[in-house]
Order: sequence, then structure tokens, then C-alpha cells
Amino acid sequence: MRYDLVIFDNDGVLVDSEPISNRLLAAYLTELGYPTSYEDSIRDYMGSAMHRVHDLVEARTGERLPAEFDDVFHRRVFATFERELEAVGGVVDVLEKLEADDVPYCVASSGSHERIRVGHRTTGLDRWFDEGRIFSAQDVGKGKPAPDLFLYAAERMGVAPGRCVVVEDSPLGVQAAVAAGMDVLGFTAMTPAAKLGGATQLFSGMGELAGLLA
Repeated sequence: MRYDLVIFDNDGVLVDSEPISNRLLAAYLTELGYPTSYEDSIRDYMGSAMHRVHDLVEARTGERLPAEFDDVFHRRVFATFERELEAVGGVVDVLEKLEADDVPYCVASSGSHERIRVGHRTTGLDRWFDEGRIFSAQDVGKGKPAPDLFLYAAERMGVAPGRCVVVEDSPLGVQAAVAAGMDVLGFTAMTPAAKLGGATQLFSGMGELAGLLA
């Protein structure tokens, strides 16, 4: 293994949540009078923390989203997760191999701690991620594309940034990993390869990931 720590993004990499989240986000913004398509949501918000939604809406319209926006959105998302959410195909095999090879790993997500835990509990991934392996943009205040979250995760796990590799599926996440001085493997299942151009390497299926980490 050429890395001392594997840092996974969560949404779209561990749990197949991006289609659900972006469908609901587009619908809620449209409901509030800010017409947004699913494609718009993927382009503008995929991989980002919630503050980006507030910031972009205000920048574009001069209006602020309601104070209850995050709470309402997360209630809708969590309810739908319970019915629909699944782990990304093949990711359990990757986690099993990392465990077998005694390679440290963690998750560093733009999502809240609650969102991460709900997704992991629903999909059964909670058995792989105890409290000490979960890091959220909530922990650092500034989400991707800033490098803060990845640097914080590496520090907490006791690994130098240059010995880390990040597994990401969003342009913002790739930018954050590069800014942190880490290698990044770009997962192109939902994102066109051209938008992950800063990645060290690209892959389209989890079956390829173990080979890229070796």
C-alpha cells in the first residue's frame, strides 16, 4: 500500500445519496421560488456544505433562504434515505480489503455528522466507521473546496497530508484534496471525467479502486 491513510468522501462515494439529495434540493428551492433543476443542483451544489446553497441563492437573488431551510431539507432527506438509500456498489469490498491489509481509513464529508450517521446506519456502513473515523465540515467551519476538512482529518488520524489519498466524486472535493497536498482518486460514476481534471487518477467503478490504492 503506497498510502498511510485513505480518506473517503461520503455522499456518492460511500452512500449513493447524491441522486436523492439533489432531487430533493432542487424541488425545495423551486418550491420556495428559486427555480432549480436536478441538473442545476448537481452542477452548483454537489459535494458542498449547506452554507454554499445559502451563499449562492443570496448572491444570485439578493434574498436569504428561510431560517428553517436546513432543518426542513434534512428532515425530507433523512425520511427518503430510510426508504431508498443504499451503499455504493462495491464499496464494502474495498473497506474489507483495507481492514484485511490493516490500512487506516476515514470519512471526511461536507455533510453534517447527523447526515453521515443516518446514511451509514441505513446502509449498514456504520459497522465500518466508528466515531473516531468520521469527520464533517461542521468540525472546521469551512467546507470544500477549502482544504481545511481534509487537513483536519489527516491531523486527527496522525498522518502527514502527503501520505494521504482522498476518494472523491465532486469537483469541489477534488479541489479541496489538491489544495491539501493530497493525491485524489476521482470517481466518475456521476461526474464527467472532464470536471474532475485535477485528480491524480480517475476510476468509474469501485471494482477498480483497490488496484489504484495498492
